[in-house]
Amino acid sequence: MSANANPSPTGPLPDEMGKPLEESLTHIVANSEAHSGAKRDQLAPSEIRADAVHSHGPASTKWIAHFFPSAETVDKLFTYEHMGNYVIDRQTGRKIFETMPVYVRVGMHLLFVSGCTYMTYPSVEQLLEKQSIKQGKIYDQTGEGVLEHIQSFVETYQLPLDELLVQDLTQYPTFNSFFSRRLKATARPITSPEDPTVLVSPADCRMTVFQTVDQAKQFWIKGKKFTIPQLLNGDDTTETRFSALTDDSKCSLVIARLAPQDYHRFHSPVEGTLVALKEIKGELYTVNPQAINEDLNVFTLNKRQVMLLHVNLGPGREAVPVAFVAVGAMLVGSIGWSKQLGDKVSKGEELGWFQYGGSTCIVVFPSSAGLQFDADLRNNSERKTETLVRVGMEIAKVV
Repeated sequence: MSANANPSPTGPLPDEMGKPLEESLTHIVANSEAHSGAKRDQLAPSEIRADAVHSHGPASTKWIAHFFPSAETVDKLFTYEHMGNYVIDRQTGRKIFETMPVYVRVGMHLLFVSGCTYMTYPSVEQLLEKQSIKQGKIYDQTGEGVLEHIQSFVETYQLPLDELLVQDLTQYPTFNSFFSRRLKATARPITSPEDPTVLVSPADCRMTVFQTVDQAKQFWIKGKKFTIPQLLNGDDTTETRFSALTDDSKCSLVIARLAPQDYHRFHSPVEGTLVALKEIKGELYTVNPQAINEDLNVFTLNKRQVMLLHVNLGPGREAVPVAFVAVGAMLVGSIGWSKQLGDKVSKGEELGWFQYGGSTCIVVFPSSAGLQFDADLRNNSERKTETLVRVGMEIAKVV
């Protein structure tokens, strides 16, 4: 047996593992939905199956029809093997299988779910960071190909252009400028804007909500090291600004996961004042449920920026401390903020944005906030299912 047959996880990947992994990761990203555009074999399994059955998809997808009798069979298989997930559309009540390029789906499964030891190597973390930086530069490039790239992205996800503040796609100089696009003010109405006791969604997202951290760890977050102190402070044991939350064992959580096709600006779920903002350096793991539902401490290892707000939740609760955490992920170029220290924000007002990639916002409320999450969000979360919601939709009330 060679000396590298059982390498230490603290050392570099052996050549026979490292080089193929880097090449595969590069291929997965290079052929992702944003880079390749609207290739039909990048759709959800059910959509691939539909193409094969109706014979208007490319020949490369028809082989699927020979093995699986229905789209539902494909979706259930992918879900069973933890290679994808269902979400509930709050507006229609439909249970849908989330669209994702097939090779990205398989790649994430191999990296984060399959039980392989890739993620124990620091060199793999460096690979993910390297790939994210590389793609961020590509998405910030101007010139030839940008418009075609944007048009392909719009076609792939059937994005409604009538919502956009700037609808002329030629006005976006880079792909990232389109990715962090703004919407018309009327595109996302805010529920009960004058009632501070009604909380709204901070993002267009796939949402889970949990009354306590223990409940979140029971149903959703499987990383054993997930705690509020780790989330908000990282390894900094001297930080005191978030003590009202880090000392509270019964904090409530809103977890808002943004997929690449989502509107990628995030908003305040409440009215308040920005009193602190900091960055915690970290990794760039995927925030897809494939990783969150595994024993990988994604939220407390990933790069993130943390905002502390003192918010008004109604009489007797005019200055409640709330943390808003913007979590970076694989292929996220940057996290930007629209507000500065001391700024006051209205409910539903823009706080910031993500550049390309799936991302997550986590909002942490102290137990003293007295929140009661909406029943559909609560029930779906307890069934380990995310709910598709939009900015401004009601998600909780103060009771």
